[in-house]
Amino acid sequence: MGDGANAARLPKLPVSEVLGDITKALSDEARAVLSAPPGAGKTTLVPLALLDEPWCTGKIILLEPRRLAARAAASRMASLLGEPVGERVGYRMRLDNRVSARTRIEVVTEGVFARMILEDPELAGVSAVLFDEYHERSLDADVGLALALDVQSALREDLRLLVMSATLDVERVAALLGDPAVIKSEGRTFPIEIRHRDRSAAERIEDVMAATIIEAHRGEQGSILAFLPGQAEITRTVERLQGHFGAETTVVPLYGNLSQKEQDLAIRPAPAGQRKVVLATSIAETSITIDGVRIVIDSGLQRLPVFEPSTGITRLETVRVSRASADQRAGRAGRTEPGIAIRLWHQGQTAALPAFTPPQILASDLSGLVLDLAHWCVQDPATLSFLDPPPAAAYNEAKGLLVQLGALEETGSLTEKGKLMRDLALPPRLAAMAISATEEGLGQEACLLGVLLTEQGLGGNDVDLDERLKRFRHERGDRADAARKLAQRIAASLPKTSQSPEPATAGRLLIHAYPDRIALQRGGRGRFVMANGRGAELPETERLSASRMLVIADLTGRAAAARIMAAAEISRADVEAELQHAIIEGDECFFDRASRQVRARKVTRLGAIIFDERPLPRPSGDQAARALAQGVRELGLQVLPFSKEGAQLRDRIGFLYRTIGEPWPDMSDEALLARLEDWYVPFQGNTSGLDAINPGSLSEGLRSLVPHEVAQDLNKLAPTHFTAPTGERHPIRYDGEEPVLAIRVQELFGLTKHPAIAGGRLPLLLELTSPAHRPIQTTRDLPGFWAGSWKDVRAEMRGRYPKHPWPEDPAQAQPTTRAKPRGT
Repeated sequence: MGDGANAARLPKLPVSEVLGDITKALSDEARAVLSAPPGAGKTTLVPLALLDEPWCTGKIILLEPRRLAARAAASRMASLLGEPVGERVGYRMRLDNRVSARTRIEVVTEGVFARMILEDPELAGVSAVLFDEYHERSLDADVGLALALDVQSALREDLRLLVMSATLDVERVAALLGDPAVIKSEGRTFPIEIRHRDRSAAERIEDVMAATIIEAHRGEQGSILAFLPGQAEITRTVERLQGHFGAETTVVPLYGNLSQKEQDLAIRPAPAGQRKVVLATSIAETSITIDGVRIVIDSGLQRLPVFEPSTGITRLETVRVSRASADQRAGRAGRTEPGIAIRLWHQGQTAALPAFTPPQILASDLSGLVLDLAHWCVQDPATLSFLDPPPAAAYNEAKGLLVQLGALEETGSLTEKGKLMRDLALPPRLAAMAISATEEGLGQEACLLGVLLTEQGLGGNDVDLDERLKRFRHERGDRADAARKLAQRIAASLPKTSQSPEPATAGRLLIHAYPDRIALQRGGRGRFVMANGRGAELPETERLSASRMLVIADLTGRAAAARIMAAAEISRADVEAELQHAIIEGDECFFDRASRQVRARKVTRLGAIIFDERPLPRPSGDQAARALAQGVRELGLQVLPFSKEGAQLRDRIGFLYRTIGEPWPDMSDEALLARLEDWYVPFQGNTSGLDAINPGSLSEGLRSLVPHEVAQDLNKLAPTHFTAPTGERHPIRYDGEEPVLAIRVQELFGLTKHPAIAGGRLPLLLELTSPAHRPIQTTRDLPGFWAGSWKDVRAEMRGRYPKHPWPEDPAQAQPTTRAKPRGT
């Protein structure tokens, strides 16, 4: 077969039909997009077919989103070549490398490729980069593709790029690549019967899943692949299936925290005459084939990380799968024979599913991305080709964090510490921890802890990281051994220092990774407030719940009630020793929500954590006004005592902003809260509490926002009142889309022109009322009302209010505020 693969001798799979189109496209344009459904064979056949191309003189890099998929793809390609993994086909991932000098196809995880291209922008010795399963839209894949496109356009015109996916928004991806050839493979040839089993909200997913598996196992042949959102649901489903099958059926879990041996066991074909029930997360959606599966049962759920930039917390949310994911999962049933896909939701709900899974770049911690781009000398991500640009808020928060960690200058350029951090195979926070620990002779311990925190399941699942670190040091198994070796390699790349004789606690190390998550117990056992101002909780049964102080490495849940997943105990002495520069002592003015007053105190604090405080005399002046403004931000604008005139003034100015626009200022709650320093603070003088605010000062503040050049037009464009023909003044409301005048109909008698403002250009919406001030009609055309529906109103009202005039021709009648004289 030679050094290449010779496409003619590869097995015939659906993608075989388009291999010629792919090779031609990459020969002509150097870029292409391949869309092929599950089972088409794209992952294994395409790289092998490209080895024979004249332009392919170097390596082919195949990117996979998961380690399991990378190992499986390399193993399958190596077997097709009749070789062990590590010869012409190898793989490279964080904890495991199997490559050699002969390796021509390297299957790498997406994070590994990002490091490869950042360390060698020319990708020397690489002929092609293939992005497999790009539809999963991992952050690393998006970054890798953006950098690869940049390299190809600036340094390597000969570099081939192929984006492959089972379900893909083809038009957007092709546009990103400059509209190259788009090749589509038809995929599987076996039909799949889609069935539905509706699940009510009251039914637990593991109960419904277990019952459906048992029923399908009894009524159908073949192995079963069941998709569940996470490890916890898989474990509970395994428990419910115990005792329901004989020795001929094996139940195996498949999720990311399992060892390589356990994952390989799950995807290995069942022995002849045996059946398997594989309970998997989304890890089994793509790239891997579990032979013998002809039944797929889909919970319709997945667990996705969602990052909150303002808190730095990534929480896992259980959400509905996308239609693309549902199709991917169903496709697993039709690999080798006709199959069945059972969906645990009502058929009508499928149309309501999102089309695609949201890309990670829109809901991820971007600190690693910002650090990588700074190394790439890019400060504005818009200069690179991202399918979805990183959100500005998350990007800026990440930059702020990196400045705090000492990785970036305020200008955005890398510091010396930042360069060292980027070289470490750790996320930025943990890299900063390792560097700081090295200065104290604790680098090896810090690297061990850093690897523990990035590889789920190592050392167990205890919340207490000191306990997990202790177990990890002596944990057996290939994965634990590989993780410890990785920690040693990272430590070896740190500056050489003498090792400290003192044992390092996890908390002391983590202070430098999570200074914003140092937490003080407040409100009782298990309740903590972090330096970033957010609360966090532990069950009272946890040992750490009694701790006075913690540093928190992992949380989940909403910011208002985040649950601590991993933490370590620390003392105030630890914080003072490690973060003395961040501890502030001084006088401060603050808003006390309980009393709604401004108070002053002398404090010693770390962020929102107050170590010591004592009261000071009540403040006044600008300092008090600013503290009171903070109280308004916390409680909302509704706490301010606007007078009727002040509320109307706000409505009038707001109406002009909505209809005319600038320079009239925005009067919405959001806008006014954002500008409290402009219109509120300067007018509060010696006010020290919300209840002492003078309503007139609020009106004065609002007027100050109106530019001088238009202020004189306010009364002309939006007058406060309308003067009726009777001489009475009636207020005009401006709180809606148009100005409204509520007035008794008798006061408008004799008026033949519709009331208007703004020099007669803008008619008022009239809310005409009865003598009892009850609404009887609304109109924007008073003359038309007199000539039209007045007749019907008069007929109804004159009997109800006989003491008041109801003339046949109101346009010619005298306006009045009184009833008819007696006897008339």
